[in-house]
Amino acid sequence: MKNDSLKNESRLMTRRKFLWITSMSAAGFAVGCAINPVTGEKQLMLVSEDSEIQLDKQNSPHQFSSDYGLTQDSALNSYVSQVGKKLLSHTHRPQMPYSFNVVNATYINAYAFPGGSIATTRGILLKLKNEAELASLLGHELGHVNARHTAQQMSKSTLVSGLMNIGQAYIGSKYSQYADLTGQLGMLGATMLLASYSRDHERQADELGNQYMVASGYNTSGFVGLMEMLNTLSKNKSEATAVLFSTHPMSDERYQTAVRNAQSKYRVSNDYPVNKERYMDNTAKLRAVKDAVEDMEKGGNAMGAQRYDEAESYLQNALRQVPGDYTGLAMMSKCLMMQENYADALNYANRAKQVYPREGQAYHLSGFAKIKRKQYDSAYQDFSTYQKLLPGNPNAVFFKGLSLEGMGHKAQAANEYTQYLQAVNQGEQAKYAYQRLTEWGYIKTQK
Repeated sequence: MKNDSLKNESRLMTRRKFLWITSMSAAGFAVGCAINPVTGEKQLMLVSEDSEIQLDKQNSPHQFSSDYGLTQDSALNSYVSQVGKKLLSHTHRPQMPYSFNVVNATYINAYAFPGGSIATTRGILLKLKNEAELASLLGHELGHVNARHTAQQMSKSTLVSGLMNIGQAYIGSKYSQYADLTGQLGMLGATMLLASYSRDHERQADELGNQYMVASGYNTSGFVGLMEMLNTLSKNKSEATAVLFSTHPMSDERYQTAVRNAQSKYRVSNDYPVNKERYMDNTAKLRAVKDAVEDMEKGGNAMGAQRYDEAESYLQNALRQVPGDYTGLAMMSKCLMMQENYADALNYANRAKQVYPREGQAYHLSGFAKIKRKQYDSAYQDFSTYQKLLPGNPNAVFFKGLSLEGMGHKAQAANEYTQYLQAVNQGEQAKYAYQRLTEWGYIKTQK
């Protein structure tokens, strides 16, 4: 193998992606020009609907896992999904494979991937007062999908190259609360598919969301209530809402527009229901642990600021209230790892695995702690399980290689390192893998 052959292969793959992008724009206007489903106008569009769906399938599971997985409260998830599905027949793209999910994250937000995967956090559900506000929230996210806002951003020349090389852009986006921590542990955060929306995009998503929820039989006061809540949070900025307003810019104008629409365009809906009691009934289990969820969020913010003693205190308090909460256990494991207390971190990761065996993040945390404790065989098993549950993270491949190296299995480790370098060719891990392959004779240096 020639010197830098693995790096050259990665560069060639990037070049192929570039050629694919440019060929799409030159191949005709089948992909390069499309009709916006909302406005009916032609627009530059380098991303097909099939590509939106595929990118969603590849990336949304990693964001959901970053947000500690889908809620184990199946009744709550089913309820939110039912409300979301009620809106679909009134959207402009009812054919999309939509899904509505509650994720275990404690920060306040909701987001949508371009193929129709929509998530709400536990944090924001605790801020809503009725079902009409929930329908408004989901309607707003549906507005982003239907107006193809992410696809529009991807089609801009400043974003195309980065987004099409998405395999190397998993970690460290501003959407991650703990970018440094995420990077150090090798887990995948949000991709640039969740880039910030413009104020124009937010206005259009508001317009569509209000339209969808009223057409579905909800009182427009729900949309006013949602905008009022967001506007209040925006004025009283906190760490808990930093992500929300970095991706969804809020303004008085958006709230005032909702009020005007309630008094004019959607006045007919003033007799429609808001379904407050139904919302309260279906969120009762969540609201019962509100204090614990808020303590976890405070702990997470302290951890992001590297105030680990403070973070531990909040997380311990939360776990006293909800000792079996997956998010609390996983967050405590991370907090202890950042303090290099790998023994206790492993204990919390193992408890998290027991609580939620089908969610991948705890296996990654457990495997990472075991490598630090030189328990290489068991670490390899954890990363193998993680890959089965959540394929597509190149860092898991690297850590499998590191585990095999620790067990003395050089040939197998070399295979994992080679696979890793085919996906990632920058950073300390790539440098380490390349050096090992060179030292072991798998890459021949030029004389």
